Amino acid sequence: MQLIDTNHPIYRPLWVRLLIVISCTVWSLIEFFITQEAFWGTIVGGVAAYSAYMLLFTFKPAPPVEQRPDVAKDDEAND
Repeated sequence: MQLIDTNHPIYRPLWVRLLIVISCTVWSLIEFFITQEAFWGTIVGGVAAYSAYMLLFTFKPAPPVEQRPDVAKDDEAND
């Protein structure tokens, strides 16, 4: 089961994927060391590990979809 749709265009830039992984990792560390909540630190750490795996290690971007403006003109001509 895939929880992150890696074909979504928001994940195409590397900085977005790194920001997600880093923010989850920092949140996990805050939960562990600042708030002393091991349960939530483990949950968020798992989210960080999963997002790192999906967004950094196995990420293969889908080819961009090309818009064909001539198709819309042909459809209007047939109406």
